[in-house]
Amino acid sequence: MSARIDFYGSDVAMKVAKYLNSAGRAVADSTVPEATLELVRIRASQINGCGFCLDMHTKDAAAAGETQQRINLVGAWREATVYTEAERAALELTEEGTRLADGAGVSDATWANAAKHFDEEQLAALVAMIAVINTYNRLNVITQQPAGDYVPGQFA
Repeated sequence: MSARIDFYGSDVAMKVAKYLNSAGRAVADSTVPEATLELVRIRASQINGCGFCLDMHTKDAAAAGETQQRINLVGAWREATVYTEAERAALELTEEGTRLADGAGVSDATWANAAKHFDEEQLAALVAMIAVINTYNRLNVITQQPAGDYVPGQFA
């Protein structure tokens, strides 16, 4: 598959990416564990069918020391026993925040569960990460960015 356009060769796209990356860096500076943020990125990318982001974030997670088992089971996190309760709350928030058109948005129960595990700053960081990865997913899916060639740290 080839991309519909050279999106990342575009001046406009690079400006957008710069600001999205800045938002991502602000989240990375939060106290939410990087492993949790990577799980959020992977799960949203699975839901949105973004191969480009799945390639990137599964490889980055592995390079950061995440186990293959945990990476492989993100799509079945409810049944898997390898995630903490906080990670499960973040994954549930990610799913509801990504599937806004499928229901009533993020339920009060999901928000309350996340709030049991994360303080307000961390919740803000999680919401921001869900928004950022969903934006990247949409940019990549719409332009059909190909997956498979990402090298961990390539965009650092």
